[in-house]
Amino acid sequence: MIPKSRLIAAVLILAALAGAPPGARAVDPKTSKKIDAEIEKVRAEVVKIRRFIHMNPELGNREVETARLIASKLQPLGFEVRTGVAKTGVVAVLRGGQPGPAIAVRADMDALPVQEATGLPYKSLNPGVMHACGHDVHSSVVLGTALVLSALKTGLKGSVTFLFQPAEEGAPEGEEGGAELMVREGALDSPPVSAVFGFHVWPEPVGQVLFAAGNVTAAADSFNITVKGRSAHGARPQEGVDAVVIAAEIVTALQTVVSRATDPTDPAVLTVGTIAGGSRRNIIADRVVLEGTVRTLSETNQKKIRGLMESVVRNITGIYGAGYEFEYKPGNPSVFNNPELAAAMTPTLVRLLGKDKVVEWKPQMIAEDFAFLARKAPGFYFFLGVRGPGQPATPLHSPGFNPDEKAIPLGMRILSHLLIDALEGQSAIAGSGSVF
Repeated sequence: MIPKSRLIAAVLILAALAGAPPGARAVDPKTSKKIDAEIEKVRAEVVKIRRFIHMNPELGNREVETARLIASKLQPLGFEVRTGVAKTGVVAVLRGGQPGPAIAVRADMDALPVQEATGLPYKSLNPGVMHACGHDVHSSVVLGTALVLSALKTGLKGSVTFLFQPAEEGAPEGEEGGAELMVREGALDSPPVSAVFGFHVWPEPVGQVLFAAGNVTAAADSFNITVKGRSAHGARPQEGVDAVVIAAEIVTALQTVVSRATDPTDPAVLTVGTIAGGSRRNIIADRVVLEGTVRTLSETNQKKIRGLMESVVRNITGIYGAGYEFEYKPGNPSVFNNPELAAAMTPTLVRLLGKDKVVEWKPQMIAEDFAFLARKAPGFYFFLGVRGPGQPATPLHSPGFNPDEKAIPLGMRILSHLLIDALEGQSAIAGSGSVF
């Protein structure tokens, strides 16, 4: 949770920022031209870096070379760089030439255990590992933004913490990692930030940005259900307790948890993803294991569904005289966009892209551990379109996912303006005496 003192200050700043005239927040034309000029200077290098990261993908908590590359680009420029944060993460602080607030921006670095099938000349060189979720684009865009703002740091009012995070897709079994661990290890504390920004590529057209005020993504929990029956010959079922039949009833009954026992205006998804059990076609199975996921937007639904699920399992197994184990693991919370910060940043997006390219979206039932950062400080998280003209809408996590690289300089421009606007706006408010 956001510390009370920081929360009070942030709420006052963001409320005032959201209510300030748009002109008070806009990057001035001279600075805007400088941003464009710096992007053009580094664009080819940043695309080259993205391709290198794409060719050399690393799984969660193993992003050693990716982190080394990022740190090597930022240390010579005077960033305050910490490495080894949350295993392999990099935290780089850029302090502006003028006093002001502190904000942060996050990029995730890890790849997925997917065999690439794009046929690109810079396709993955690591068999079975691929940047199928676009984290190579995230890292390169945020790194490029750091290079741009470094060139403008003399006029920067405040500081920006650049977070290069490992293990967004989850840490290896038995390990900790990701945004939650970065928060615990103080990634947002030195200096204490008043807002944190993040984004994700999405298979919508290049030039389009999508976001939601309030809930952006769902909380993602996982469950394992073990049905314990009794084995018997398949021709004499009366002598056993059939775990397969019981598991089938449980799967069917679980579908009513969302459809009949929760508020339909409060979205939730319950999916049984795997079923495993039995040893031979003519033997009554004594054990079946179900695995799945639960996605919710509200904590109320999250707690209620967990209880309802175990009640279903307990009662159905009890009817047949079977036993059970029910394991439920809370995962990432819901990403929540601070409404005041979202309202403050929307004019920036509209100014850069045009009103028709800025889409206010519905919450998505995917999961994202940026939620832990947005619980520490008010957050703003958006989706960046990366589908080029004529390209199919290839989904994330698929072996053919291939973002259009024209989105890279655009992402750098968007982040540069968002971050400078946030610093300028908060500095102006603080300087006016309306907050402090």
